[in-house]
Amino acid sequence: MTDAPTVHIGILFYPMVTQLDATGPAQVLVRVPNAKLHMIWKTKDPVPTDAGFSVNPTTTFADCPQLDVIVVPGGFGQAALMTDPETLDFLRRQAAGAAYVTSVCTGSLILGAAGLLKGYRSACHWMWRDMLKPLGAIPVAERVVRDRNRISGGGVTAGIDFGLAVAAELAGEEVAKMIQLSIEYDPAPPFDCGSPEKAGPEREARAREGAARMLAGRQKALADAVAALS
Repeated sequence: MTDAPTVHIGILFYPMVTQLDATGPAQVLVRVPNAKLHMIWKTKDPVPTDAGFSVNPTTTFADCPQLDVIVVPGGFGQAALMTDPETLDFLRRQAAGAAYVTSVCTGSLILGAAGLLKGYRSACHWMWRDMLKPLGAIPVAERVVRDRNRISGGGVTAGIDFGLAVAAELAGEEVAKMIQLSIEYDPAPPFDCGSPEKAGPEREARAREGAARMLAGRQKALADAVAALS
């Protein structure tokens, strides 16, 4: 229906974002009837992702309309945003008027740093999930979590599941099912190893060891964010 109101959906893009955290939901949500996607950052200059290529924001903080849905993805650059006043202020302003305040992967830590998850249940990537607790959130080991108007997805690929859940909220379950069919989302991974429980303790330990350097940076960002919220 051409006279239906536009649904403004904003996805935060920032340096070293995990592109699938952002583009997975985007591929789903752009198919919601009357949706208009805004890829948002401080400027419209190309933004490097953590996959080694860049993406182009379409909307700046300054010219972004009031969003119906704000989506905050995770990524290697997430820690820097946890103490970035300009980004956190933008998220607080948008959250005040948005119908849904959402995240994928470690994007929930950015929402937490903005003070937007206090008392809310939230998903996050399994490796960083416990970092939600000091920010006042309640970590949940599920692929998609909804608590009132907060919707969150787990790590990276959960963004597609998350996108379908948000699409169902916006346009109904049948629309979401048709979107799922249209993108042929019928996962059948070659290995059953996508969670610590399935991967086993030895692989989990190796994964954590490989992320040790990142852990130190995220722990400092967390401590700084918690102090700012106090």
